Amino acid sequence: MSEQNEYITLVKLTLAGDHEAYGELYEKTVTDVYRTVRFLVHDAADAEDLVQEIYIQAYRSLARYDPGRAFRPWLMGVSMRQVKSYRRRKMMQFRFKQRMEQMDTAMEYDFSPHLIRKLANLPLLEQVKRLPYKLQQVVTLHYLNEYTQEEVADILDIPLGTVKSRIHAALTKLRQKQQLHSEFARKVDNANEIG
Repeated sequence: MSEQNEYITLVKLTLAGDHEAYGELYEKTVTDVYRTVRFLVHDAADAEDLVQEIYIQAYRSLARYDPGRAFRPWLMGVSMRQVKSYRRRKMMQFRFKQRMEQMDTAMEYDFSPHLIRKLANLPLLEQVKRLPYKLQQVVTLHYLNEYTQEEVADILDIPLGTVKSRIHAALTKLRQKQQLHSEFARKVDNANEIG
């Protein structure tokens, strides 16, 4: 049996629910996939994670595999798309970090009207910094950097619905904190009036 026919048989068995067949596909191809990914992704831990993502994506895509095409090049195509996605995510993270650093620098040196408006909300910005990281991300991108919700979804590589729910959760938390702060301020004022 030719190597290509062996791959096609393993794909068919996998699609029929034979998990061992997919394990065989993995064993026969992982060395080439890992070597390629490791060359393109310099961090070993990231490369290992990415290889796992590749095989998860390949498994999900097997139903769309055309047996008329050679399997190994098809799998390498899946690999390249995953590497491209990884690099795009890394670049977005890098750009986001640069923007945050530039914003920090700008806050130190630039007193433009736009910045003054943002500084007027410094207590609010401090509350945003106390939110869980995933909520900070969407609030920072959407409200501070004025990206649309769709752009935030692209930047973070998450569904639009997730962006919307995170924004909602963040705003709910911020409102709760604001209410607690207002209640505390009223109690302090009342105590000062009585005393």
